[in-house]
Amino acid sequence: MSPGMTIEIAEEPMTALAEYARIPIVFTVDRLVDVTAGGSVAGGSGAGGFVLSERRLEFTHEKDYDALDGEGPLLWSKRFDLSHWALFTARVGGRLVGGATVAFDTPDLTLLEGRGDLAILWDIRVAPDARGRGVGSALLEKAAEWARMRGCGELMVETQNTNANACRFYERNGFELRTIDRAAYPEFPGEIQLLWYKDLD
Repeated sequence: MSPGMTIEIAEEPMTALAEYARIPIVFTVDRLVDVTAGGSVAGGSGAGGFVLSERRLEFTHEKDYDALDGEGPLLWSKRFDLSHWALFTARVGGRLVGGATVAFDTPDLTLLEGRGDLAILWDIRVAPDARGRGVGSALLEKAAEWARMRGCGELMVETQNTNANACRFYERNGFELRTIDRAAYPEFPGEIQLLWYKDLD
C-alpha cells in the first residue's frame, strides 16, 4: 500500500457485519505494558495518573479476540441490542482495509456505566498490511464525531496490557488511561484491563 493512499471512511448498516468480520483483528503479543500508579519510570510515559512502560517478551504469541468463545462481530447481535451502534468501514482503492464500531445508550453494555453521555469504541480493526498508515486514526476520528453528534461528552475504549500498540495508539490520539483492573479476566490471569477515555467537548 502506498504512503499517500486515500482512505475512504463510510458508515454501513449493521447488516454489513459479515463483511466487517473478515478484517483480521489478530496481532502478535511481543511486549507487555506494565502499569504503575504515579511516580516515574525510566523510559515510561504518563497516562492519566498512571505510568506505562513496556517490556519485551522472550516468547511471542498471536492473540485473536474473534477466536475467543462468545466473541466476534457475528455474535454481537445475540448479546446486545445494536440499535444505538454504528459501523464504519475504511477502504483504499475499493479494498476493505479496516473497520470500527461505536455504541452508546446500550444498557447491556456495562462498560457504559449507565451514562447517557458516554460512548464506547467497541471494536476497531485494520488489515495487517494497512496498519501504521493512518487507517485506525481515520476510523477513530469518525467514531468520535458520531458520538459527539449524539450528545456524548466522552468516548471510552477497553484494551489490555498485552496490546502495546493499541495502548500507544490511544495515547497518541488523546485518550487518558483512568482505570485498570488486574482481575478483569479470570481466564487470562496475566492480562490487565485498561480503560481509556477521550474528552469530546
